[in-house]
Parts: sequence; structure tokens; C-alpha cells
Amino acid sequence: MSKSEFLWSEEYRPKTIDDCILPDQIKSTFKKIVETGEMHNLLLSGTSGLGKTTVAKALCNELNLDYILINSSEDSGIDVLRNRIRQFASSISLSGSDSHKVVILDEADYLNAQSTQPALRAFIEEFSTNCRFIFTCNYRNKIIEPLQSRCAVVEFNTTKKHLAGLAAKFHKRLSKILKEKEVKYDERTLAELIMLHAPDWRRVLNEIQRYSINGELSAAALVGTSIGQIGALVTFLREKNFKSMRGWVAQNPDLDSSVIFRKLYDGANEFLEPQSIPQLVLILADYQYKAAFVADKELNIVACLTEIMGALQWKKI
Repeated sequence: MSKSEFLWSEEYRPKTIDDCILPDQIKSTFKKIVETGEMHNLLLSGTSGLGKTTVAKALCNELNLDYILINSSEDSGIDVLRNRIRQFASSISLSGSDSHKVVILDEADYLNAQSTQPALRAFIEEFSTNCRFIFTCNYRNKIIEPLQSRCAVVEFNTTKKHLAGLAAKFHKRLSKILKEKEVKYDERTLAELIMLHAPDWRRVLNEIQRYSINGELSAAALVGTSIGQIGALVTFLREKNFKSMRGWVAQNPDLDSSVIFRKLYDGANEFLEPQSIPQLVLILADYQYKAAFVADKELNIVACLTEIMGALQWKKI
């Protein structure tokens, strides 16, 4: 059994568009696709945890379409993508449907805009007779215009006007999950946790699972430790696991670089050898200064963490 199967966010992932928690205007767009049965090439844009991948899967499930999910942050090479897509496109449909198959390219903004993304434009045309493409991304501006123009673009925007209503729906769903899991909880703690991370619904559920200790939701979910949210990041840095580190940054776009840098600084005594702490301070100060000028904030964070990963000595666990 894979790690993802233990996650409540996977266990309770909505299977239909009706079950997805979305603003009405966005949900109606996808319901029309289900009603007409016509799948288009789609670009789903928005920050992490809003339900982009869930919607892509739900559309395929409701339309009974075979699909393949490719994580672009892990499989980004042109040849790898071409071979996987071609093999999938030429295989026999497991659903028995004569409709299009669907290629879901998750986190497509990870793909190289100078080489891989232009190649994907050709893939769309090459496989247009039997495949449709759904791209998800956190940053639409990192997707080249020729790809955007070949897709119907849906922005997963959640305004303050809609947030309270969506949070109330998610509160109701979480109450049901906690009851099913036989986890006791304080209503105020649950409500505050939802609003702390909303509209990142996946993160809310992950945090609730993490802090549901001994059959009770702990109020520590609202506090955290000195390392706090970056515990997993520190592990990736210690293990020099660049791919996981880069993925963590992409999955936490709501965390400003100043927050990440400050938490690393505050927790340095817990995970670094004493002689490495001054060097950490100098690295953080350098990249904190650069953050005010760089065009790509994510790249600046990854560059900083890469330098930290290679230059510092870590305490043994």
C-alpha cells in the first residue's frame, strides 16, 4: 500500500464534480462539460490545494474516460513525456468507450518553457484524434501562450466573498470525516484551523489528520513548533533530496520566503551543527535581500535551499 493511500486527502478525494467544494461559477463550468459529454483541452490554474487535480480526475470519472496522470515535477523530459503519451494514446481503452482519452499533466508550470512546453504543443496536435489534455499549474504566467491558446483556461480563484460559504461546506464535510474516524474535536479549534489555511482544503485535511492524536484533534495544530510547517523541508535538506525539496516549495506557494527563512533561522539550533549556524545566517540574509528584486520568487527560494543543502552540516537524528 502506497503512502498516499494512508492520507485522508486521498481517501476522501471527491469522485464527482458535485462533491467538489468550489465557487458556484467555477463548478458550473465543469458541470456543463459533464452534461454535454464534450471534453476539451483544459488549463486549470490556481494555488495548491484548491482542487485542480481532483476536478481533472472527477471529469474523467464522470465521463467514463481513460486517463493517465503525469506529475510534471517528476517526469519533465521531452522523450519521457512523448513515450508515455504515445504508449497511452495507442493502448486499448479499458473503459470500452469510443470517446477521447485524457492526459492529465499535473504541475505543468514545472515544464521547461523553452523546450518541453513547445514540444507539448506539437503533442496536442499529434494526438488530437483520440486524446485531450488537462494541464494544472500554480502559476499561469509560467505556461507559454501557444499552450494556453489551445486550452480553455479556468482560474481557480476564491474571493473573500465566497470564502465563508466554502469554509462552511468544508466544515460540514470535515465533521462527517472526523465522526467516521471516531476523532473527538473542539468546534472552535476545527473552525480556526479551517480559516487558518483556507482555501487550501487539502492542507486543512492533512493538518487535521496529522494532529488527530489518540482519537482527538489536538489544539497544537494551531500552534506548531519552532520548526513548525517546515519539518518535512528540513528532512529533505538533511537528506540532500533535491526533487522532494523542490516539490515541497511548489506545494507551499502560500508560504512567503521570509516566513521560510525565519523558521529556518529560529530552528537552526535544533537541526544544524553549531559551526554551520553562522553560514546559514549569511545565506539567508543574502537570499532575503535578493527576494525584493527577483522576478521568480519560487526560483529564489529553491536556489537558497539548494545552497543550504550542500553547504551546511546537519545534526544526526
